[in-house]
Amino acid sequence: MSDQQTRPLWRGEGAVRTGGAIAIPAVLADLGSEPAAVFAEAGVDLRLFDDPDNLIPFAALGRLLRVSVVRTGRSDFGLLVGQRGNLSSLGLVGYLAQHSPDVESALGNVVRYLHHHDRGAVPTMAIEDDRASLGYAIYQAGVEATDQIADGALAIACNMLRTLCGPGWQPVEVRLAHRPPIDAGPYRRTFRCPVLFAAEQNCVLFAAQWLRQPLPAADASLRRILQRQIDELEARDGGDFPAQLRRVLRTALLTNRATAAAVAQLYSMHSRTLNRRLLEFGTTFQKLVDETRHEMARQMLRDSGLTLSEIAAALDYADASAFSRAFARWSGITPGRWRANELRRTTRPGE
Repeated sequence: MSDQQTRPLWRGEGAVRTGGAIAIPAVLADLGSEPAAVFAEAGVDLRLFDDPDNLIPFAALGRLLRVSVVRTGRSDFGLLVGQRGNLSSLGLVGYLAQHSPDVESALGNVVRYLHHHDRGAVPTMAIEDDRASLGYAIYQAGVEATDQIADGALAIACNMLRTLCGPGWQPVEVRLAHRPPIDAGPYRRTFRCPVLFAAEQNCVLFAAQWLRQPLPAADASLRRILQRQIDELEARDGGDFPAQLRRVLRTALLTNRATAAAVAQLYSMHSRTLNRRLLEFGTTFQKLVDETRHEMARQMLRDSGLTLSEIAAALDYADASAFSRAFARWSGITPGRWRANELRRTTRPGE
């Protein structure tokens, strides 16, 4: 591969390691489609999938999945790809999780460091009463086949949790933000639990007691080596503080922790220090919150069946009216009209 194809694309367009989607050529072949022809139609170099550490633009991955669905006639194509993924699909981040002391710290490492694998979405983890959830929120705008990406991501998440917890682990429920498919059977067979569609977010729910389970095969010496490698990546990535903060905010908004104090605490600094650092980059905390909310709102309006009230609640607005006013201020159009325009655009014949 050329340097252009393999070097990080993080500074510009969002990109993802091919490791999480490395099974696409094999799934295409198993379904009777010629991978080279499908990749050519999607405008993606098949050689990118020779190495799981190669990077593909997030938008190109969505386009490839859309073409794959059309050519195979399988609306569960993303699910089939995700079924073949596991912790190793996440590369360095997955190996660090595998050698963490327990399940909770393993998932914490995935949530904290997945941006070194995937710069088009963010993971979330929440614990409420006796249930835990592991979620996946796509934030990059203008991406096709986000339903396929989310399906694959949650299939990988379930495989990952089975690896960490053992064969006795079972999800309580899987929630997907996209509209219900014509046939939900493949989803029930894959996840082996109730599946809720048109949900507020993409997530896997499971009993919180699994988080306490130790990982006896974890190697503490290897974990320290892996952590040093991750720390080096973090240091190299530290020059764009607003970009780091945007990724954190996408998770914080979904867990109602998008305050300056809460976010500053993640960086072990005072909120005044956080604001000073952002001013050095010519921005403010509130501006980043607004930009992130706008991106996430468009994603939810385009790719989910959530009502305006549900989107408002997910993005921590007081009510649908407050959300509508903010959206109109950003876009110059109401969220309802924006959604209708997007629906017409994506369903126009010949497109």
